[in-house]
This record gives sequence, C-alpha cells and structure tokens, in this order.
Amino acid sequence: MATIFSKIISGEIPCYKIAEDERYFAFLDINPVAPGHTLVVPKREVSYLFDLTDEEYVGLELFAKRVAEGLREAMPCKRIGEAVIGLEVPHAHIHLIPINTERDMDFSNKQSLPGEQMASICARIKEAVDKKLGA
Repeated sequence: MATIFSKIISGEIPCYKIAEDERYFAFLDINPVAPGHTLVVPKREVSYLFDLTDEEYVGLELFAKRVAEGLREAMPCKRIGEAVIGLEVPHAHIHLIPINTERDMDFSNKQSLPGEQMASICARIKEAVDKKLGA
C-alpha cells in the first residue's frame, strides 16, 4: 500500500511542493513545527532511512542540503535544523526546520497555518531553492 508521501509525490494528494528531481522530492509539512518546515523524501518508497542504498542516502542528504540553503535564504532564521524521526510515516524522510533556538525543534509544537500563508511561504522558498538548484 502506498504511503501518504508516495501519494503526494504522484500527485494524488496535493501539497506545497518546494523542489524535485528524478529521485527526490521536497514539500512543506502540512502541520509545521515552524513556518517553512519542509520534508525531503526519496521518491522510491523505503520505510526506514537507513534502508536506503548508500548512493540514495548520500543523494537524499545532498538534495536536502540544497533545499536547506534556499530555505534559509527565504525564511529568516539562524540555522536550518535537521531531524530524522521516521515513526509518523513509513517512508524515509528528513525534516528541515528554520530555527533560532533549540526549542524551535520541539515536535510537540506543531501548528496549522492558513492556506494562503502556506502558499506564500512555499512560493518564497521555491524561488530561493530554484536559484540554488539552477532551475
């Protein structure tokens, strides 16, 4: 059975897409810890991050790095925090979160933002990421 992330990647479920290439996909978390919270996933459905091949794992991190560079440019913050938890959806993924303090990585602080705000955030990040990816 396809995961929710596979359905997002295939377009069955809408998302606020930030970037994609032939192997990886980045989109805004619908319940962000902070505005700009982005998920980066491999397109190939693999439940556990460490079950990715070495090449996929390194490729995912490099793609996430480029997304994080654009994210940091678009969302004022001191750093982009990275988290891998992997329990909520059985599809390997990385959380990229704009942070100013360690407390900003608290996953108990998930929020819901209005669609207009999500779309605006997505557009800003996508533009910055596209510059970094040369799109």
